[in-house]
Amino acid sequence: MSRSTNWRRSAVMAAPVLAFALVAPLPPASAAPAAPAAPPAPPTRQPVATGYGGAVSTVDPDASRTAIEVLRRGGNAMDAAVAASATLGVTEPYVAAIGGGGYMTYYDARSRRVHALDGRETAPGRMTATSFVDPATGKAIPFDQAVTSGLSVGVPGTVAQWELALRRFGSRDLRTLLKPAIKLAERGFVVDQEFRDQTAVNEARFRDIPPSRALFLPGGRLPEVGSTFRNPDLARTYRELGKRGPRWLYEGGLGREVAATVKRPPVDPASTRTVRPGLMETRDLRAYKALSKKPTRVTYRGLDVYGMPPSSSGGSTVGEALNILSNFRLGPKDTARTLHYYLEASKLAYADRGRYVGDPAKVNVPLDELLSSGFARERACLIKPGQAAEAPVAPGSPDGRYTPCIPPGQSTRALAYEGPQTTHLVVADKWGNVVAYNVTIEQFGGSGLTVPGRGFLLNNELTDFSLQPPAPGAAPDPNLPGPGKRPRSSMAPTVVLKDGRPMLAVGTPGGSTIITTVLQILLNRIDLGMDLPTALAAPRATQRNTPAVLAEPAFIKLYGEALAARGHRLETAPGPPAGVIGAATGLEFLRPGLVQAVAEPVRRGGGAALVVHPAR
Repeated sequence: MSRSTNWRRSAVMAAPVLAFALVAPLPPASAAPAAPAAPPAPPTRQPVATGYGGAVSTVDPDASRTAIEVLRRGGNAMDAAVAASATLGVTEPYVAAIGGGGYMTYYDARSRRVHALDGRETAPGRMTATSFVDPATGKAIPFDQAVTSGLSVGVPGTVAQWELALRRFGSRDLRTLLKPAIKLAERGFVVDQEFRDQTAVNEARFRDIPPSRALFLPGGRLPEVGSTFRNPDLARTYRELGKRGPRWLYEGGLGREVAATVKRPPVDPASTRTVRPGLMETRDLRAYKALSKKPTRVTYRGLDVYGMPPSSSGGSTVGEALNILSNFRLGPKDTARTLHYYLEASKLAYADRGRYVGDPAKVNVPLDELLSSGFARERACLIKPGQAAEAPVAPGSPDGRYTPCIPPGQSTRALAYEGPQTTHLVVADKWGNVVAYNVTIEQFGGSGLTVPGRGFLLNNELTDFSLQPPAPGAAPDPNLPGPGKRPRSSMAPTVVLKDGRPMLAVGTPGGSTIITTVLQILLNRIDLGMDLPTALAAPRATQRNTPAVLAEPAFIKLYGEALAARGHRLETAPGPPAGVIGAATGLEFLRPGLVQAVAEPVRRGGGAALVVHPAR
């Protein structure tokens, strides 16, 4: 799921974007293009910031500035995370919006406990295991038709998650935290090349959907680099949301507008595009709940690693792979050997992910056994030091009865597609609270459906389900669609504790590569001895129980020959952009009070790391 990172635009305004005073709404309009006479210079790229009083790393300078200003004004990490994600809804509308959902892992300094908040979208009550199957063919409808449709839209969870997060752990109200985003939406930001490119990816389908065309193709054209992009519709929506509260979406007028858009997608009558209606009813919105859950936890090299439990597969799969790796001595003396074990552990963990992980409210997920040391030892014995196992490998049997080894087998289940266009942010405050937060609408541009007059896109998260039931006699699929079910995700916001106190927080976009990116960053930092900026910037590879290892070109250049000698087949990761895996953000506590925030230095344009008081 995922997000593209980039260095975003600076706000165009006479006063700072982070001022909290409300301003009067602009006249109704979907978007107003304007070429500023003297557009501000692009913000300075800052992938690493070290200091005191709080820290943040996001994909976008405006979002990072929003979070830092909240911290400076006495807000805590949760307040800052919510304000930053609302700002991303303005500057990153193709990946972050109140029409989507996400997962959040939170360390509470007062109780010294880690919490998991699940804001994943849910399927409508009328959805079945065959809702994506064309009755005329008996096969899943074409994927592009599934994406650009009302059928792909899950009940949005972001606003309910904000409400839950602020009620439990925040110190500011939502209305206050939306004000920076409202001002930015009204005054605008400067379009950069990546925003234009992301719009271009969606141009054809946006042209077929009038409210999306009016908002994102102002004047019928792609926004020009250097022009100002405004979204007064979203500003009004945020302002109304602040006044009315989340019930406006889940029980009121905004919810009715969302359901109407899903059931009757606003398609241009002249378009030849097939845009299927969805199944969402207002009762599905009324039934939605964000969930507070027990996070996953494994111990690795003396550190406690906490992650997101199912319906996400992030925490369980990262945790299982770490448990497998704990059976081996790994280190920087032979990096290729360490990476071989990383790839093999990933392969095995992904096999188990595909077989066993789904929404635990709807299917039995053997989470405790998947994360047990006995199961990890049984899986680890399949790894040969000098030879990669032929992929795909078969899942194991997390049944509590573990033998020294089981013979490798084959599984033909294909890896389900998950879009890489999510986003991730991390925040720490002066009290030591930490938030790792993935938020998404799935594809770049989600379903392509903009709620008319509201300034935000709806997600296509339901395409994260398996779109077709398995063949008769095949193993059950825990990720089939079903009423009220949450599709499986790979999002893995991760918090690492040392001696009960936070050491690291890390996460990334990237669809199903999220798990391996987080795992590799942890391996780089813990086993290979890199500092966090180096661990995050290092070249990546992903093995998801597929015949080929997909890797960045720099990874292939460094390790391709040594890994090929062990039987790994490496290929360049596809795009967009080609050869890039993930776009991570992280932070590390270097000593009490001193925090280092880290963003991508290069991938997808880089990210924005800031601290309240820089170290000198």
